[in-house]
Amino acid sequence: MDSEALAAVRKRVLAGGAERYHAANAAKGKLFARERIALLVDEGSFVEDGLYANSLADGLPADGVITGVARIDGRDVCVMANDSTVKAGSWGARTVEKIIRTIERAYRQGVPMVYLVDSAGARITDQVDLFPGPRGAGKIFHNQVKASGSIPQVCALFGPSAAGGAYIPAFCDVVAMVEGNASMYLGSDRMVEMVTGEKTTLEAMGGARVHCAESGVGHFLCKTEQDALDVVRTYLSYLPSNWTQAPPAASAAEPAGIDLAGLVPASERQAFDMRRYVKGLVDQNSYFEIQALWARELTVGFARINGEVVGIVGNNSMFKGGVLFVDSADKATRFVQLCDAFNVPLLFLTDVPGFMVGSAVEKQGIIRHGAKMITAISEATVPKICVVVRKAYGAGLYAMAGPGFEPDATIALPTAKIAVMGAEAAVNAVYANKIAAIEDPDERAAFVAERRAEYERDIDIMRLASELVVDAVVEPGDLRAELIRRFAAARTKERAFSRRRHGVTPV
Repeated sequence: MDSEALAAVRKRVLAGGAERYHAANAAKGKLFARERIALLVDEGSFVEDGLYANSLADGLPADGVITGVARIDGRDVCVMANDSTVKAGSWGARTVEKIIRTIERAYRQGVPMVYLVDSAGARITDQVDLFPGPRGAGKIFHNQVKASGSIPQVCALFGPSAAGGAYIPAFCDVVAMVEGNASMYLGSDRMVEMVTGEKTTLEAMGGARVHCAESGVGHFLCKTEQDALDVVRTYLSYLPSNWTQAPPAASAAEPAGIDLAGLVPASERQAFDMRRYVKGLVDQNSYFEIQALWARELTVGFARINGEVVGIVGNNSMFKGGVLFVDSADKATRFVQLCDAFNVPLLFLTDVPGFMVGSAVEKQGIIRHGAKMITAISEATVPKICVVVRKAYGAGLYAMAGPGFEPDATIALPTAKIAVMGAEAAVNAVYANKIAAIEDPDERAAFVAERRAEYERDIDIMRLASELVVDAVVEPGDLRAELIRRFAAARTKERAFSRRRHGVTPV
């Protein structure tokens, strides 16, 4: 092939699918896959592999997927991007092979793997070539699992991620979804109706809002494709390139001017927004909340304290009173494992009444999910600091890295209460019959008040400090400085947990 012919082939491949498919995508607000890569990575840094895959076939430039290496903020990454102008981004045998090779390269070189997904799934006509073999589609997921916790894996979802392909986002650390276009589903709406009789739509069944607010498979609900790409860049900015490195530090910044003492109400029945508390504690504008729309009774995300990355797990009484439910237990479990995998210290901000009770949550497996959360807390060997902001009752104390779970410190604020349960519930549990037997309302109220006062004295935070249950009692205005010192002291801790291959997680 002469140079002119080669240039013509290259031009045709780089153009992607037919113009009508580009126009259809543009009408939906969707960018061409190569444009997405250009907006994401450092200018001029992308080096493509497999450009001519299936180039001899008609209408299959690059076999519908773009793969290669690039840099984001000066750091190497591997990238794959489905080209939805080529048979709707569907997979053929060479598509699968390119994806497999890219993940293997990212794992081998110890660099993050970025998935820009927009695919209708496998080409059924090519199933024998792409589905069952040792280098078939299953190898993609095997490699993702192998790479999990070794390198960061982040997905931006711009269109469908259908059938088996839906597992690519599922195996990533986080997924950013563009509202209105992104979807994940194992079976299409037509297939669902055929198999089950249910009439639904892709948006109602597996749209971006469904997955970011209800199922928890999505992590960031984005308005535009640029927003999703920004999520990818920001997420990677908090993590090392692989599990052997420390998270990248940044210049220290003062926190937002929020009165932490004034933010926490004296009454534990009155809610406050733990996200505001976080922002008053960490470097200004550094809190990067993950899964903000799902299981909102718990807030999790990355932040920086004095320039150093930390992972935040905080109970938020603004939602469901901060009680832990099945979804919030799962949310915490996954985030704690993520931080532990990539050497991100953990800060627990505790204001928790405990786990939810009742027949509904028992049928959902609240015990199993709570045990899973407590397992993750136990197994995490990164520096962990538990701050009891207000209340830590029952197994909620355990789930928030309380003293029995080997935190590097348990710090209490003056507003802290640590107990099996709150005073009102405790008095009722112990004295219910006696209270019911007192006929005079004033006498009954006086009896209850006296018992509550006794209970409050029994769990007084200074008594717990004197018994070494907590390591320090700190004023809110001094908490940030205390955390800076304690995280610095724990930076070189020994990170071993147990003699074994792995535990049996109560999933």
